[in-house]
Amino acid sequence: MSRVAEPPTPAETEALDAYSRAVMAVADRLAPSVASLRVMRRTRGGQMPAGAGSAVVLTPDGFLLTNAHVVGRSDLRGRATFGDGREERFEVVGRDPLSDLALLRSEGDGLVPAELGDAEQLRVGQLVVAIGNPNGLGGSVTAGVVSALGRSLPARSRRAGRIIDNVIQTDAALNPGNSGGALADSRGRVVGINTAIAGIGLGLAVPINEATQRVIGGLMSDGRVRRAYLGIAGGPRPVPPQARAATGSTTSVEVVEVVDGGPADRAGIRPEDLILSVNDTRIERVEDLQRIMVADLIGTTVSVRVLRAGRLIELELRPAELET
Repeated sequence: MSRVAEPPTPAETEALDAYSRAVMAVADRLAPSVASLRVMRRTRGGQMPAGAGSAVVLTPDGFLLTNAHVVGRSDLRGRATFGDGREERFEVVGRDPLSDLALLRSEGDGLVPAELGDAEQLRVGQLVVAIGNPNGLGGSVTAGVVSALGRSLPARSRRAGRIIDNVIQTDAALNPGNSGGALADSRGRVVGINTAIAGIGLGLAVPINEATQRVIGGLMSDGRVRRAYLGIAGGPRPVPPQARAATGSTTSVEVVEVVDGGPADRAGIRPEDLILSVNDTRIERVEDLQRIMVADLIGTTVSVRVLRAGRLIELELRPAELET
């Protein structure tokens, strides 16, 4: 004889109600700030659908943030539809495939901007809410927790590849059309831009942090993101035990390949060199190199400390601009 499930206790009911209230509060706050996108491309016969997704309002005068893969190319236009039925045309201001972010500008004003948070403050297990607007019909809301931090996501442009680091993994389900939508904390602050489904019940979001803010600023001012470029391919490599005391490092980036005629080649960097630091910034992972390759380094002289066949060598290098 099967047992009848016992009704929840008052304490359990109160906990569920508190969880529901938190999710509903986030949804109510962010729903006006998340738009549905219909991306169009021009053809000889007129305009054809080229994609769909969601976007987050950044400013009252029409700047929207979404994924680069949602808009595809920077010459596309489309329409943004909000939860209240309002529809505005938009154009792509700029896109950065290497961070999977794109900036749009809609023709309307008086929009409700979302508050941006800081993904660096997130903790595993923290409540997050994924909000998208795949059909322009009031949006899609799912809730879950941060299941992992510090994930990596490969990204490519036509000429370059890069790793998006500190990606947020969540078990808040991402529905079709949610790419470009908001991942928010329990206070309704946007801490990530939903970008990919990582598997059954797992989603990934590009974090909103200092690096992302620089990308947004570059797209807003220049329509693109400028990055410095060394001209190497490499991977993590432990520093030999006998050299750890002298170098002060246990991990480095080993140079696997040097691009002919590139900045590293001209500076004398060779395959099998172990890069320990750049401008006194310790380098332990490829992501450490990526993080410091900002526009300010383009054309300036930087010092690179390498370990070559057990010897410490200081080299000077002038990074070039990465062509994407």
